[in-house]
Amino acid sequence: MEVTNRVTGLFGISYPLVQAGMIWCSGWELASAVSNAGGLGIIGSGSMYPEVLREHIRKCKAATDRPFGVNVPMLYPDVDKHMATIVEEGVPIVFTSAGNPATWTAHLKAQGRIVVHVVSSVKFALRAQVAGVDAVVAEGFEAGGHNGREETTTMVLVPMVKDALSIPVIAAGGIGDGRSMLAAMCLGADGVQIGSRFVCSQESSAHEAFKSHVAQANEGDTVLTLKELAPVRLMRNKFFSDIQQAYAQGVDLEGLKTLLGRARAKRGMFEGDLVEGELEIGQVSGRIRQVLPAATIVEEIMRDYRQGVKAISAYPVFH
Repeated sequence: MEVTNRVTGLFGISYPLVQAGMIWCSGWELASAVSNAGGLGIIGSGSMYPEVLREHIRKCKAATDRPFGVNVPMLYPDVDKHMATIVEEGVPIVFTSAGNPATWTAHLKAQGRIVVHVVSSVKFALRAQVAGVDAVVAEGFEAGGHNGREETTTMVLVPMVKDALSIPVIAAGGIGDGRSMLAAMCLGADGVQIGSRFVCSQESSAHEAFKSHVAQANEGDTVLTLKELAPVRLMRNKFFSDIQQAYAQGVDLEGLKTLLGRARAKRGMFEGDLVEGELEIGQVSGRIRQVLPAATIVEEIMRDYRQGVKAISAYPVFH
């Protein structure tokens, strides 16, 4: 008998496990593989031209008959074109991030879409609920890529958001295996979103050099920086050292923008430039050691989750 909860029921999936829609890493191959394995695969549209997104959606539909979604950062310059493509191609689930959820939620809901918004604080979670989203992703400070300014950790953020909202809460940030998934569920999450672990999947569109670099990462190899622009968690490399030197020299906002330039993330994660590229990854990278098929990753996470549930049942009860 298939067990359902608020997240599996909402999305029509087997496991309350969502693969994050990461720029340069989450194309149709990864999304379809995760969906076929029982989770919810997400295409990351933030690095795609509108015509490229359409191609990925069509290939994903051909590769899976299970639900999948698209993540749309609302800072994307052609966001209206992406939303039109999503509706035209019949994508059932949309994750929005990096912007005001009120901008597109009503439109997407009117088109029959399930809408989820990514938040980093209780304040923004409440705004998302008022905007009418079906669920939120509460993403803690540990997460890779662009992050919240509040620097609230997942362990603190998830129960706070859960207590404040009536809609389902999906935990993200620092979750990469079954034990951390179980911990998030114990904090009150209805499901989890996992990004960094799926970067190191065979189906990830990240460059093989980046995948290998992540699999060799250790504790402390990532740092949240560039808070004046848009906070982002990066691996230490020459580019990161250049940022630190710029701060030490008192470079202003325009100077930081010049240093960042264009296409740094593409250069690092998609093209494999480990020296000058922007290497976005979460703190959990220090625990990743292998590049595996996405289905194997899902299988291992759910196996460890089940083992954790059994272990908890044997814990002493204190009176």
